[in-house]
Amino acid sequence: MNRLHFSIDIEAEKSTIWKALWDLASYRDWAGVFFEGSYAVTDGWKEGSTVLFLNPDQNGIYSEVETHVPDKIMKFRHIGNVVDGKPQPLDEETRLWSGSTEQYTLVEGEGQYTLIVDIDIMDEHLDFMKSTFPKALDKIKKKCT
Repeated sequence: MNRLHFSIDIEAEKSTIWKALWDLASYRDWAGVFFEGSYAVTDGWKEGSTVLFLNPDQNGIYSEVETHVPDKIMKFRHIGNVVDGKPQPLDEETRLWSGSTEQYTLVEGEGQYTLIVDIDIMDEHLDFMKSTFPKALDKIKKKCT
């Protein structure tokens, strides 16, 4: 497992940035960079709740919202796969990454906020995430300005 760190400076109010990240329509837009048509099924991103991160075929992963401090931190603990909209039991392959985390943090600076993303990635997805995540951050920034 590899830990990747991304950041981008955004000149906007923290609530504007947070909405660009987690409003479901906005999320769908920037997450589409990773897989066109991606979306999330969530109970309002509540701490302790389960989120399904899905592609248009209703396949993807399910995660727990481990930490949610509005306008500051959102941390997910990824658990397992989703097939046809249904969370699957853990298998040997899934156990290799189950428990990995993804955290979004807003840090106040002078006249701007820095959005920091720390994410655990398996070797086979490393190059894709290194090249694609900056594109997602650019989309988020554009939504805020």
